[in-house]
Amino acid sequence: MKLVFATNNSHKLTEVRQILGEGFTVVGLADIGCHEDIPETAETLEGNALQKARYVKAHYGLDCFADDTGLEVAALNGAPGVHTARYAELFGEGTTHDSDANMNLLLHHLEKITDRSARFRTAIALIYQGEEHLFEGICEGSILRERHGHEGFGYDPVFQPAGFDRCFAEMTADEKNSISHRGRATQKLVDFLKAKR
Repeated sequence: MKLVFATNNSHKLTEVRQILGEGFTVVGLADIGCHEDIPETAETLEGNALQKARYVKAHYGLDCFADDTGLEVAALNGAPGVHTARYAELFGEGTTHDSDANMNLLLHHLEKITDRSARFRTAIALIYQGEEHLFEGICEGSILRERHGHEGFGYDPVFQPAGFDRCFAEMTADEKNSISHRGRATQKLVDFLKAKR
């Protein structure tokens, strides 16, 4: 089964390909000749995911799926949330997808805070055979006081999943994918697609 994943993020593409495994061919936006910056202007993760999937369907006529992921920190009232990739940019301290600036700002905002609880939440929107479907994955955890590890991407060096003594950036890809928010949402997507075959 061939699917378009509405992303230009090579890290996400690799991660989802690993999770989906054999039986699925996943191509990114560049593979279908889409080099536009698809708008993400919704107020929710689900809204952004649907916006991206609908854009690809409308402009390229292809069944596809898109995701949006948010880091929701309890002490920051759920921020950065829908602004996770643009967190530092909102404060004039970086550009979109500037992981270093995002982590620096997050750690600064939590500097004097003892409640470090947080969760990652991924929403996946699928447009398949004329119908729209939504899948959600959540990974509870906490924000560390400093960075650890060198794997992964984004906030992985500062997010430690509940029940583990290592952060995402200290895990192998297989370890992370088996418990991560994106892994859980993608597994729901896989289960749905396999049932449709």
